[in-house]
Parts: sequence; C-alpha cells; structure tokens
Amino acid sequence: MRKLSVAAFISVDGVMQGPGGPQEDTDNGFTLGGWTVPYFDETVGNAMDAILSDPYDLLLGRRTYEIFANHWPKLEGQDELADQFGAINKYVATRNPDYTTGWKNSHVLKGDAVAAVRQLKVGEGRNLLTQGSAEFIQALLAADVVDEVHTLTFPVLLGKGKRLFGGGAAPSALKLLGSVTSPSGVTINRYAAAGAVQTGSFALE
Repeated sequence: MRKLSVAAFISVDGVMQGPGGPQEDTDNGFTLGGWTVPYFDETVGNAMDAILSDPYDLLLGRRTYEIFANHWPKLEGQDELADQFGAINKYVATRNPDYTTGWKNSHVLKGDAVAAVRQLKVGEGRNLLTQGSAEFIQALLAADVVDEVHTLTFPVLLGKGKRLFGGGAAPSALKLLGSVTSPSGVTINRYAAAGAVQTGSFALE
C-alpha cells in the first residue's frame, strides 16, 4: 500500500496560488505570485528537504506538471533536485484524454484521476507526493484518499486565490506528527489522517 501525502505552501488565509513567482499562476487576475520568496529561510529549506527525503513519486495536476516540465529538465546534471525529479515517476491528472508528455518518466492518469490514484495506492512502488496542484488536491481531499498533509503556512494574508481547503474535503480528524516555526515566521506542520471527527459540547447540563 502506497501512502499519499499532500505538501503545500499556504498563506494564513489558506491560499496556495502562485507561491514561487509573479507569472507562475495568474488565473482569475492573481497578482501576488512569489509571496513565499521573502520568507524562504534555512528552516523552510530543511523542512522541504525532509519532505523530499523519503522515496516518492510525484502526483501533479496538469498546470503544475507543465510548470515543472518547463523548468526542472533544464537543470538536470546541475541540480540534485532536478536529477531526482527526472528519475522518479510523474503522474499527471488532466481532463484532456489526448494529453501527451515530453518529460521522461511521466505518465498521464487516464479516465477518472481519483480512481487512478486509488489504483496507484494499492499497487507496489514509492509513496505518492503532491506539489502545487490546488484543484487536483481538492478532488483528492474530497475523495478521502490523502494519508498525510504537510502545511507550510507563511505569515501573509492574500485575500483571494486558489485554496488548499475549499470546503469540499471529506471530514477527518488529523493527528499532529510534528511542528516547527522558522525564524521568518513560517509554521511547518505535518499531520496524519486519524479517522472520524470526534465531537463534544461545552453546554451546561
């Protein structure tokens, strides 16, 4: 059984759109791309290294895949992460049945992407890790197929944009596995799915 982990850079108000640069994702007039860059200190870098330290294959939405495919192959042979991304499998979720890929070790998820992910999870291989891919993550959370969530929450309010949690996630309790705050104010949390949501009441009897 393969584990599926979601890893996301988010603002305090839950936006994950365009973290890496002004032109990364300007959908719906988003103008604040690159909002993570001023806060990306050594602690944040170490947290990402830890997330990427276990063997994994990438699970990506089409837009994120294309951003990666237009960047990382150019750095192969010069950058350790680029070499790592090139060597592993990249699974791409797209609604286009004729979509083709040019980056080595890339595979298009045919048909229902969530159903394809369920099949990947019960098969043999490395664990699965998302990067970016807000809309795809929404579908995975709604289908309750996510085993761990890594959030790196940056001390900014963005107001609008694509969000990690859009209101459609399947209800689930989470267990905090680890937490650290960087000198720049980024809160880094790792959660595991922990079954059904437990409820109670503070009302006086």
